[in-house]
This record gives sequence, structure tokens and C-alpha cells, in this order.
Amino acid sequence: MYMIMFVLDDIQFEHEILNSWSEIGITGATIIESSGLHRHLKKVIPMRYAFYSGQSEETGNLTFFVMVETEKMVKACLETIEKIVGDLNEPNTGIFSAWPLSIIKGIPPLEQKER
Repeated sequence: MYMIMFVLDDIQFEHEILNSWSEIGITGATIIESSGLHRHLKKVIPMRYAFYSGQSEETGNLTFFVMVETEKMVKACLETIEKIVGDLNEPNTGIFSAWPLSIIKGIPPLEQKER
């Protein structure tokens, strides 16, 4: 099993990503509203430089956590994300990572789910 963590920069793509993952067989995900260090540092402006620009406050990110059975499924998840948001090497798209899991409890093995 593998854990996928994906930080989505533009939250308007949330439902499209979840729908595309569903189409490739992903049956569950945990989604957390998040914000990165860059956004927090950007908000700290000394008052003498503060002014109203007329723009609304910047929104945060969404972070998705998904467990999948195979590395092939990890690559399929990444592929569907990049079809929606574009190349993740480009700015303001997102961050994707995946790693193998050695201990898992609370999720039945694939064989038990299919019964």
C-alpha cells in the first residue's frame, strides 16, 4: 500500500479531481483545508506598509490524503491530477508525493473488500 499526499493550490479543481479519482477506482480520501509557510509569511506586513488593495483575502489550499494498493495506482492518480491542473512543476498548481506504508490498521485488505 502507498500513501498519497496532494496539496492543491487552486481549490476550484477539488470536485473534478475527486471525480477523476473515482473513475480510476479510488474509493476514499481525506481532505484537509491547509495553508503553507509562503502564504503565512506573505500576510505578515508591517503596518506602515499595509494598504487596502481592493482584493479579497487569499484562500488556502486543500490537502488530500489517499491510500492506494499499487505504485501503478499512484501513477494513475498523478496522471489524472496533471490532466486537470497542469504540470505540477509549474507554479501555483500543487505538490504531489507518495510513499510506501509498512503498517496499516483500520482498513480491510482488498480481498475482504471484494467479498
